[in-house]
Amino acid sequence: MIPKILLGLYLMLFVALGIAPYDRAVWVAENLPIVAIVVLRVALYRKQRFSDLAYLLMACLIFLHTVGGHFTFERVPFDFVSDLFGFERNHYDRIAHFTVGFYAFGCAELLLRRRLVNSKTILFLFPVFMIFTVAAGYELFEWWYAVHADPAAGHAVLGSQGDMWDAQKDMLADGLGALAATGLFFCVRWRQLRATLPAVAGTIGN
Repeated sequence: MIPKILLGLYLMLFVALGIAPYDRAVWVAENLPIVAIVVLRVALYRKQRFSDLAYLLMACLIFLHTVGGHFTFERVPFDFVSDLFGFERNHYDRIAHFTVGFYAFGCAELLLRRRLVNSKTILFLFPVFMIFTVAAGYELFEWWYAVHADPAAGHAVLGSQGDMWDAQKDMLADGLGALAATGLFFCVRWRQLRATLPAVAGTIGN
């Protein structure tokens, strides 16, 4: 039920925010990867299902990114957070990047369910490394788009807001999100972990 509710909410949000976005070219570029994720998850729903918690975590990026595509990330109304903490830039994109890491939860769930690993260490590290790899790939996509697209649209998609280390900080946010999600997975699935990977009980190890 939860996946269907989330899909329905996403479709409504997608349609609503697809009306008169700030920049149509940016909207298309930002929504393409998100639509691809949603289509893939729908297509594989019968073959590979995740827990409700995993779907909720994965939905965070989908909703945040869809909002960012409408306004462009640096223009999302996020001033109350910037003012509260005294930030000089809009950190909405950092929050969205952090939720990229939430997909590590589903990755760990898949690895455990299919018994693709026999080590708690690998089960913890593989999803984190996967997220870092995806993060690096997405930063390369942003760089390619910024170079080849209309300068204004390319700058909006890049979203660096004048920060020369923006790509590295985005990848760090992705990785921290992955660590948080994988840590959460170990907390909520610890009994299952001990039963499935009993080699080292009570610790994260081989």
